[in-house]
Amino acid sequence: MIIVVGVVGSLLPNFFTGSNIGILARQYGELALVVLAMTTVILVGGIDLSVGSNFALGNFLMLYFLNLADLPVGLAAGLVVLICGSVGLVNGVLIGYLRLRAFLTTLVTLIIVRAIVDLLLLEYAQDMSMSFYSSPLWDLMGLGNVSIFPFSFVILVIVAVIAHVIFSRSGPGWRLLAIGGSRRSAYNMGLPVKRIVCLAYVVSGMLVGMAGILYAARLSGAGTDTGLGLEVLVLTAAILGGNSLGGGRGSVTKAMMGAVTVLVLTNGVLRLGLNSGSGPMVLGLALLFAVFVDVRWMKNRHKLLNTVYVSPTLMEMPEPRTTDEGPFKVNDRLSKVDVIGLGDVESPEDVILDDEDYLYCGNRHGDIVRFTPPEYKTYEIYAHIGGAPLGMSFDKDGNLLVCVGGMGLYMVAKKDRAVTLVTDETNRSFFSIIDDSRLRLADDLDVAPDGKIYFSEATVRYEMHDWPVDALESRGNGRIVCYDPKTKKTRTVVRNLVFPNGVCTSHDGKSILFAESWGCRINRYWLEGPKKGTVEVLADKLPGYPDNINRASDGTYWVAIMGMRSPALDLALRMPDFRRRMARRMAADQWLFPNLNIGCVARFDDDGEIIESLWDRKAANHPMITSMREHKGWLYLGGITNNRIGRIRLEGQNNRWTGWSSYWGKKSGENA
Repeated sequence: MIIVVGVVGSLLPNFFTGSNIGILARQYGELALVVLAMTTVILVGGIDLSVGSNFALGNFLMLYFLNLADLPVGLAAGLVVLICGSVGLVNGVLIGYLRLRAFLTTLVTLIIVRAIVDLLLLEYAQDMSMSFYSSPLWDLMGLGNVSIFPFSFVILVIVAVIAHVIFSRSGPGWRLLAIGGSRRSAYNMGLPVKRIVCLAYVVSGMLVGMAGILYAARLSGAGTDTGLGLEVLVLTAAILGGNSLGGGRGSVTKAMMGAVTVLVLTNGVLRLGLNSGSGPMVLGLALLFAVFVDVRWMKNRHKLLNTVYVSPTLMEMPEPRTTDEGPFKVNDRLSKVDVIGLGDVESPEDVILDDEDYLYCGNRHGDIVRFTPPEYKTYEIYAHIGGAPLGMSFDKDGNLLVCVGGMGLYMVAKKDRAVTLVTDETNRSFFSIIDDSRLRLADDLDVAPDGKIYFSEATVRYEMHDWPVDALESRGNGRIVCYDPKTKKTRTVVRNLVFPNGVCTSHDGKSILFAESWGCRINRYWLEGPKKGTVEVLADKLPGYPDNINRASDGTYWVAIMGMRSPALDLALRMPDFRRRMARRMAADQWLFPNLNIGCVARFDDDGEIIESLWDRKAANHPMITSMREHKGWLYLGGITNNRIGRIRLEGQNNRWTGWSSYWGKKSGENA
């Protein structure tokens, strides 16, 4: 856009004068409304070739209602918007409900509506040409200004702001984008695909009707060439601005930029005095360029992002604690764990037990699976949330709270198992380049004594499937977030953390403990006392990457070590330029990765002292342990890359202690 405006402005005299900008702004208001109409259907995965003929219909009807039917301007404009919207409704019913091809359907609509307009012109064009309608409002719409801005431009700004809010900040807009991204997936997750597709075409028709009204106000004339080729013009603008022709990706801002580019191009070709075929040729070449960029971007976007977006930083890791002796000495204590649900669960990242001994875990299909005590040989799908269920916790009412990667914090009600969204966004930081208000990777959580929910978001820059890129950066991309059920507010309490993971409320309820996985340390965040609101390192120099943290029966804590550090990666962390070159020149599957093929669980106290560790040295049962829960003398193990849950008897631990009793007190029938 900048290049086009700069080149055309330099070639044309007086291009940047106020009068010329005013003329272009008035035309821009009309064109951009039609571009918005086309963008709406493109985002939902369709196309509308009838916008040109529908635009001509709106232009004719507005002039007819004013000049021949003698209707007030407001009533006439409302009728035009409704009639043009009904053309969109026809397209929407055929494409959305009857599932006809968008290209062919709107092509037929283009031909039919154009024929109707031509017939109407033959009948009424002479009568309209002999009439002239004038009113203050009509004159304002056509040639007037609001302050220094043309009326049509003001209308465009209002519509664009509303459209931006709908597309980027509302449920209907997100559903529209989801359908454009994958219609089958949107249908499978329960979205009303047919209705939303139909409504997109209705909105498109109404926006085209508004543009036709403004065009009629400016020129007060109708002809057979009105709107001819407009569909190509606005399609070029929508794609050239950066909206994906395949649907699901785009924005109002991109549509507006594309409209500026196309308007300046067409006006520039006309004012430069080039021959009549030059305009369509320039548009055709621009459209070809836009489609080429869109296709190449989809194919190579990860390479480009690795080149310009991935930003490794210096990370000097301290010498790790030894695993040759002491509490981290390698052993085989996990080599003979009992196995639960072998092959029946996939990716049980976290495990938890309720006050009735039922065992819960998530799976990669977005389900919460519940195993029946005491043998845990039978199971059921307790609830379906979607996404990737990660950390879990119970509130005092027995409702199950779940962090879902890519979706936020959810709750499964104990009474009827209804799934509800708790929160999926937090306050945005002032100096963030990206919009960090959306929760990308809610990871683990715990509930404080006052009912507030504290949970970790591992990274604000990358989605769940891109966690290796965050490890490569080892930058403070994560945070701890707090949700208050009383006020329904979510706020970030700690920022700039290196992949924060497991979260656990201390036994005394005065602080929360959380892990920084890539930092290989465990921290404490104080909730009350003289250190309230501050963070301190509790245990560092860990030999591996800590994950979930949970309480133990003797007042200590369990932490899962999901993988071990390696000398090669520790060295690379001190060389950000090396990691940057690696990201640019090598495929992601050839990068240096954290060593995630050894399972380990450790226990530590309130002073950060490591007491013991349990290893699966041969990685036979649990090669990557991401969580563990102590319950009545047993330790239950989960792992995001595993297809089972482990259970091992703990010697010397309280065989009546439960996590529920530790948090919410004694339950009936329990002697703890």
